Amino acid sequence: MLKIQNISFSYQEKPTIHSLSFALEKGKNLAIIGESGCGKSTLLKLIYGLYDLNDGQIFWNEQEVLGPKFHLIPGMAYMKYLAQDFDLMPFITVAENVGKYLSNIYAEKKQARIAELLEIVEMTEFASVKAQYLSGGQMQRVALARVLALEPEVLLLDEPFSHIDNFRKNSLRRKLFAYLKEKQITTIVATHDSSDVLSFSDAVLVMQNGQIIASDSPKNLYQNPTSKYIASLFGDVNEIEIEGKNQYVYPHQLKVVPKSVLQVEIINCYYKGSHYLVEAKHNKEIIFFENPTNLKCGTTIYLEIKNPEID
Repeated sequence: MLKIQNISFSYQEKPTIHSLSFALEKGKNLAIIGESGCGKSTLLKLIYGLYDLNDGQIFWNEQEVLGPKFHLIPGMAYMKYLAQDFDLMPFITVAENVGKYLSNIYAEKKQARIAELLEIVEMTEFASVKAQYLSGGQMQRVALARVLALEPEVLLLDEPFSHIDNFRKNSLRRKLFAYLKEKQITTIVATHDSSDVLSFSDAVLVMQNGQIIASDSPKNLYQNPTSKYIASLFGDVNEIEIEGKNQYVYPHQLKVVPKSVLQVEIINCYYKGSHYLVEAKHNKEIIFFENPTNLKCGTTIYLEIKNPEID
């Protein structure tokens, strides 16, 4: 088990991470979400041992994670950390980058392992290409393969799909997270992408100003957000007052009806393929909702929240 116990850290005077604690069981996938600057990346670096803590302790299977004051080369051997800069060697091939830390004693076994990893990240056809000739997304996929090469016990991923094209991202996510679950690799993903969170995470931490403000399953956090900040991390959200109570409502949870207390004026429609995202005004507030057809700007209509038991 990974245990983070009351840790604090600051680059200067103002704390970046403040009195933060949580635990994660072996083989689980934890997503850390929050706005830019909330401390997600710093937390991953602390867990890996790249910085010394101001206060608190971090343990993996009762072994304490220690920083540069205690290790000449920072970082823990049983962990791997994928930063946003990838850190590939530009003048060697993709295959050589992936196999950089694999033993040369059993050459055939090494090549088979490289081939397996390149297939997972869909980079097999680029095996002989030097890293300097790759796109940003291709570099990110190679970097993913490299951190998996020695099959770490703990994997720390900082925005692991941020440079990868959308058409390839979904397939890669499914392959990668299935592999991690099969191998029981404990994984922490710092991400802005709600798809990383909802589809693949066992648990989610929401961070704001260096602190954990919510911790739950992705389903519970999505369906029962306790603040607009939390709800907005999963996409567009409306804060609507109904019967004197503020509710956080996603666009797909609203539907057009003949009459209701929620009267809106259409401002714009955005084609999304399977539906239109409609921007409307209600009491000087902007509301977004989904509709199967285009709606004329300036039209006044009525909305209500869908009943999940019926719709």
